[in-house]
Amino acid sequence: MTIDLISFDLDGTLIDTAQEIAEAANRALEAHGLGRRPADEVTQMIGRGGRALMGQLHEQAIAYDPALADRLSIDTLFASFDAHYAQTTGTASAPYPGTLEALELLRDQGVRRVCVTNKDLRHAVKALNAHGMSEHFECLIGGDSLAHKKPHRSVLRHVADQLGIAVERIAHIGDSATDVNAAINAGATAWAVPYGYNGGEPIEAAGPHRIFNSLLEMAEHVVALRANAAVN
Repeated sequence: MTIDLISFDLDGTLIDTAQEIAEAANRALEAHGLGRRPADEVTQMIGRGGRALMGQLHEQAIAYDPALADRLSIDTLFASFDAHYAQTTGTASAPYPGTLEALELLRDQGVRRVCVTNKDLRHAVKALNAHGMSEHFECLIGGDSLAHKKPHRSVLRHVADQLGIAVERIAHIGDSATDVNAAINAGATAWAVPYGYNGGEPIEAAGPHRIFNSLLEMAEHVVALRANAAVN
């Protein structure tokens, strides 16, 4: 069976956004009198959306100082992060090597492309715009677009329904277990890249159907699949 649509994760898959996310998180911590955390440590928490990230930092802060529980809520801390991330998005990020070439190849070969991220939609739009990628996706799903986020099975099934494509002909590619599980839960093909943010765990442990060294390698594989199907 060929693949008719590729669903891309954003952070850690299309774009390396770790530094600007970590900076926004640290500015939020500082705004409430808390110490900054190493960027590498914050990076390990990326993947389930900004609220989940700040939730982890909030839990750690309270574990260190229980009195914080009475004066600093997760809602307040996340609101600070959200405001700071609006300022840092697109300032310290870059597409991974081969990303733009992959998107252009898929476009030229008529392969449909969407972006499905757990990042809030407005930040996702800004990140893609900052790197000239928005035009490559006919649909963008943010973490606040639907009732559920990845890895819930409804997310990719929503994409399939909206675009009129059988979920079995969709491949979702990402950098984390969240992405692998999102695809498997929905009945789509689960592909992964070995870079990005998966909490320090090798992506192999998540059980993707296939791992590609780059998005360009993935795109070339899709083109070859479609060429073979056309011949046969």
